[in-house]
Amino acid sequence: MNDNTETLVVLQEFDSPTMAYIAKSILDCADIFCVLHDEYVSTIYPTGSFPVKLMVRAEDLECAERLLTNNE
Repeated sequence: MNDNTETLVVLQEFDSPTMAYIAKSILDCADIFCVLHDEYVSTIYPTGSFPVKLMVRAEDLECAERLLTNNE
């Protein structure tokens, strides 16, 4: 199993896949490993039914939170 996926935690949930991709791109630019979970399910069902989860490694959680807070 890939070490990057063993300790992933939910950083934030989004009703909009577009907003999730924007947040992911901010973290990608900062070289913070992250993945989107349920990104395709959320496009099939009504908005808010299945939020897109932005997930990061547990050790990157605080840094990722700061980056997204500063970019709101």
